[in-house]
Amino acid sequence: MSSHPPDPPADPADSPPPGDAWRRWVPAAAREHLPAPTTGTPGEDADGWRRYVPEQWREWLDASPAPRPQTRVLRFIGVDEDRPGPRWRALFDETWPAYRAWWRRGSGERPDRKTARSALARHMPELVPVYDELVALAGDDDDAAAMLALWNPPPFIVGCSQVVVPDDRDGQPVLLRNYDYDPQLFEATVYRSRWRSRRVLGTGDCLWGLVDGVNSDGLAVSLTFGGRRVVGDGFGIPLVIRYVLEVCADVDAATGVLTRLPHQISYNVTLCDRSGSVATVFVAPDRPARVTGDACVTNHPGDVEWPEHAAWVRSVERLALLRRLHAAGAHADEVTRAMLSPPLLARQWAEGFATLFTAAYRPLDGTLVYHWPRASRALSLSEPVSALHVVDLTAMGDEPQSA
Repeated sequence: MSSHPPDPPADPADSPPPGDAWRRWVPAAAREHLPAPTTGTPGEDADGWRRYVPEQWREWLDASPAPRPQTRVLRFIGVDEDRPGPRWRALFDETWPAYRAWWRRGSGERPDRKTARSALARHMPELVPVYDELVALAGDDDDAAAMLALWNPPPFIVGCSQVVVPDDRDGQPVLLRNYDYDPQLFEATVYRSRWRSRRVLGTGDCLWGLVDGVNSDGLAVSLTFGGRRVVGDGFGIPLVIRYVLEVCADVDAATGVLTRLPHQISYNVTLCDRSGSVATVFVAPDRPARVTGDACVTNHPGDVEWPEHAAWVRSVERLALLRRLHAAGAHADEVTRAMLSPPLLARQWAEGFATLFTAAYRPLDGTLVYHWPRASRALSLSEPVSALHVVDLTAMGDEPQSA
């Protein structure tokens, strides 16, 4: 895992356009208030665009961990172990300095290891045995033990769009999602594990959490940021997604778990299972979770509650497009092509907001396919995951592939 292929030659497409490229990402209604365009050298006022990002979103992004900084060359590592072992320990060794710095941000507000473990034991007792294994592998470090429970971590957010549509060939449900995030903050891990009775496959975050995944009972789950400012006492969402896939066999069980757990900030969690059941649960720290039959969601909880953020990430526009496709009876291949094209595909690389992958989960088959423009990678619960997979987006352009 530690031996990576050499970086490809620098590509001009990987560099931000000069001067004022950030303007493309400013909501149209705000553009009239911007200063006059610069005419200086490339990179002038490179961080100036951040002044126009909603303040709290900017703070949360700046506070997010950067464990394995990525560029437009994504280096996915596979942690394929039935129980945590050498691959997980290698991931920990590589990423822990960055995670420790993130965890200690505002250290006076972070829970200690006893408090964090107690919260995990109270709300997710089934995860305690593997948590204890991870802590031991991490050298019984106090900060690591506290961080791994993900109880009241520093808040972090992503963008994302997701929808459930039928497969073109057999009609089985397919959970499609775009993962929109700053590549410099992307952990770029893929987990395949069997920590309890179920095998789980998905995209990793925070050393053992997941941002999306599928289990061997045929349940698929993914998340989007919920578009609200409120922060409370609760778990970071990657561990919630991991827990749902470890303990739940279907949508009904998963919605029950999501409605009882305490959540730190608001997220929209979409689920589907092999029976065809679909739900989106709007979780929040300050009000009961709301269970809906929505098959499409972006970054607001029904009504827009953070208009600056919704405008910034075009949440309303992206959701309207997904709903039109869903209402028209679009199948997975057509929707995948749409998700690999603007406005669903984000390409604000210099501004730290880009679609890092489109994922297609088929819970009946137990498969995951990552899609990028002109490339894809198929994975399965039944097949080993390679230790390293490199995706060079600089060589692909931004045109969608045939799905």
